[in-house]
Amino acid sequence: MRQDRDNLDGSHRHQRGVVLLITLVILVILSTLGYTLGARVSARRHRDRYIIDYTQAQYACMSGLKYALTSMSSLTAEAISRPNEPDFSDVFALSEPQYQALLAQMVENVDSPDGRSRSGTRGVDLNDANGPYAPQWQSAGPSASAKIPGPYGPPWPLVSEPVELEIGSVKVKIEIEDENAKYPLGWVLLKDEERVAEADVGFRTFCEWMRYQPGEFTALKENLAKVGEIRPFQMEFKPVAAPPTSAATAAAARAASLRNRVARTQTATTTARQSLGRSVISAADQMDRQNTTLARFFHSSLLDTDLLSRPTVASDSRKESALKYLGLWATRQVNVNTAPRHVLEAALTFGSVADAPRMADAIIQRRKVQPFSDVEELKRELLRYSDSIEKCKEFIVTTSTVFTVRVTAVSGVATRVALAGVTKEGSRVKTIAVISD
Repeated sequence: MRQDRDNLDGSHRHQRGVVLLITLVILVILSTLGYTLGARVSARRHRDRYIIDYTQAQYACMSGLKYALTSMSSLTAEAISRPNEPDFSDVFALSEPQYQALLAQMVENVDSPDGRSRSGTRGVDLNDANGPYAPQWQSAGPSASAKIPGPYGPPWPLVSEPVELEIGSVKVKIEIEDENAKYPLGWVLLKDEERVAEADVGFRTFCEWMRYQPGEFTALKENLAKVGEIRPFQMEFKPVAAPPTSAATAAAARAASLRNRVARTQTATTTARQSLGRSVISAADQMDRQNTTLARFFHSSLLDTDLLSRPTVASDSRKESALKYLGLWATRQVNVNTAPRHVLEAALTFGSVADAPRMADAIIQRRKVQPFSDVEELKRELLRYSDSIEKCKEFIVTTSTVFTVRVTAVSGVATRVALAGVTKEGSRVKTIAVISD
């Protein structure tokens, strides 16, 4: 009897063990299924959220761009006097310690109530514990919140302070940059044989300032030569006759001319023939076509942006690279009031290779006190170099007419950026091209 009871108890324990094992297996399977289902639901939710964020960011970006382009007609881009401010001209070439030392000079521009000069922003008291710069002053010193003012006031190359908007839940930032303050990349593609050598020296000067080695300079030239083979760069344009669009169009024109000669009087016939012969492309239209074509090439994979965007200085406060100082909208001229030193030297090389550094330095010192109103004033102020300035006057201006409109829209984890190159003469604004990433 005892043996039977022991066998029965053992059988019951065995059954309970099997049930427990099966239960554990079922729980593991359910847990795995629950985790897999939860992961898939979460991934789908993230994808759906990203699509929604992306769509909202895209819509807000395009809306911000339309707003910015509409507002461009009222933009006033006038360089200001900065006699007592550290200058932006050489920031690109400064090491981080040198840059921080320059920022520290901003402290001398504002006197605090206790008589000590402590702030880099006019009218701000860093002794005020509730002031906007107090935390930065206490934690990082006087230069933490200071910015080197550019030719228009905001940091180079901004024409005005960035505009920040909110469209629904999307944050939009609009920035306008002065393209005439940058080195026109089209100069490297010049087809004018009389200017090719000067353009090469100017681009070499720019690249040396940006710390490129001879081999890297050669690689850049070869890369740009491929673009030049497709579309060379011209400075001057003359009206040219438009070619026939097709043989059928030419035949139709001849037939129409014949019918006119039969059906109309001599005067009317002459007028008809003249109207057919006056199909020309104006210089302005040719220039616009060049701008649009090269702008698209420069923003495409044809340009080796990896080498051009290589950092020369990278820190928490700034990032310097050649790409930051290159004009990619087929600009033709450099603004002597707003260009940094290396861009200015490259432009003045067209006047005199030997005198370009000295002319650039003289311009930088003068424009801090008072920007130049026109090239004739520049020649008068730099009388010693007037002949050289006359030689390069087609490459320089004193008022910018080409700008980049950059719109950045952020919605959740999605970011959209759109760029537009525009020309502005008075209140007339013309779009060169729009690039969206």
